Amino acid sequence: MKPICFFEKYLFSVLSGLVFLTVFPGSGLAAASAPLELAQKLQARYEETKTMTADFKQSTSVPMTTRKRLGAGKLVIFKPGRIRWDYLTPDRQVLISDGKKVSMYFADSAQMMVQPVSQYINSDVTYAFFAGTGNIVRDFRVLPPERKGDANLRAIKLVPKTEHPQVDYLHIWIDENFMVRRLEIVDHFGSITDLVFSNITRNEPVSPEVFVFTPPLGTEIIQQ
Repeated sequence: MKPICFFEKYLFSVLSGLVFLTVFPGSGLAAASAPLELAQKLQARYEETKTMTADFKQSTSVPMTTRKRLGAGKLVIFKPGRIRWDYLTPDRQVLISDGKKVSMYFADSAQMMVQPVSQYINSDVTYAFFAGTGNIVRDFRVLPPERKGDANLRAIKLVPKTEHPQVDYLHIWIDENFMVRRLEIVDHFGSITDLVFSNITRNEPVSPEVFVFTPPLGTEIIQQ
């Protein structure tokens, strides 16, 4: 039986490399206050980003319950196409794309699922951005945010132009240096996945070996 994947269900079906790696020169948030202008500048800077690393913290809340699912780990991107998410808590999980296939490893169930990128990308509204082929303005309607959040951060709302089976809309929050620090993903049932990024680096050397993962002996490999 396929295990419930913490990031597959609540993260990778929604994430899209929304450009939390972007830093722009300028005089602050007032230089790009309009949502569309801010999205355009985010996209322009993102296109200049070839590698990126970050720590992340994730929480997912579901309507009709006060319980939250929490997670934390590290993210590495090497465009084009190479992505690695390592969940360190609450359970060890690894998702890796080498540009051709996506592998998802779950330590608690000793299973690893493998599928072609062409198949996986249809379920992940955000993969194209991480892979280097997405475009915020092209793929999303850019709107004013429904809530502001932190007073020191500027927010915009993104709605997929093509209806997605799992994602209703997204919010992103950008700091005074035009760096995205928070990403919120809302599905059609009202569940909210909130990601906060820190310790971000961009365009630093990343070894291709980072995107090679061999699961422990005895792991069940499931080809999809």
